[in-house]
Amino acid sequence: MSMDRGKDLVEGSSRSPGDQPATPSRYESQKRRDWNTFGQYLKNQRPPVSLSQCNSSHVLDFLRYLDQFGKTKVHLQGCMFYGQPEPPAPCTCPLRQAWGSLDALIGRLRAAYEENGGTPETNPFASSTIRVYLREVKECQAKARGIPYKKKKKKPSQDMAEDDSNSSMRFS
Repeated sequence: MSMDRGKDLVEGSSRSPGDQPATPSRYESQKRRDWNTFGQYLKNQRPPVSLSQCNSSHVLDFLRYLDQFGKTKVHLQGCMFYGQPEPPAPCTCPLRQAWGSLDALIGRLRAAYEENGGTPETNPFASSTIRVYLREVKECQAKARGIPYKKKKKKPSQDMAEDDSNSSMRFS
């Protein structure tokens, strides 16, 4: 690397902004990779599935397929470490995709589907089936680790309390 090039990298290039394509954000890069991976998964199905034929059952199959690459130990109910957040010894329970990873993946694929021409009404990543599956994975993993996920209760804000007291004035 020449000294001038290194200096440009540190101080900012002297090129005009139109000369160099903008580097996509980490999120955008990951979303594109996830979208390409899902597209490849559909192509590898026998018979191949087109995006227009894709539905929530294909998405569920994809999520289950990804479990084989997971790194999160999820203890089975018969395991002596079931319900223990930090087990004292190894066991033979399977490694799975963590709930948070699946949730983030679905969020990225949901956005990518619409960015690639899909409509919100037909988005298989936004279906109630997927939301139920993710909730079940979350609860199962929480029980297996002995960590309950508690639903956050909504606290009424001060503004909301004032609005409620003036509600009769709103629609008069």
